[in-house]
Amino acid sequence: MNNAKMWLVVKPTVGVPLFLTAVAVSSFAVHVAVLSKTNWYNDYLVGKELGSGMASATSDAVLPKVASYLPEGSQEVLVTLPDGTTARAILQMPATMAALK
Repeated sequence: MNNAKMWLVVKPTVGVPLFLTAVAVSSFAVHVAVLSKTNWYNDYLVGKELGSGMASATSDAVLPKVASYLPEGSQEVLVTLPDGTTARAILQMPATMAALK
């Protein structure tokens, strides 16, 4: 054991509980951080169905078809990028892509 001399400075009756307490506190802190940064956990606590937040988020991202330049059977969606900017994307059905070949 490399750190055997440590117990000459710190008694095992103090060091072992201190070490285990530090592990427990850090584990609790990590769990609190993860659960506070997720958006599904609050829905789970109030009894909402999991994934219901994603359905509303994706339906809000689909824009109504008002552009005349969109091919038939395609949709325009609004994409939020990680840096917070938004971009528009055109989704085409696979049948439309096969007809173009």
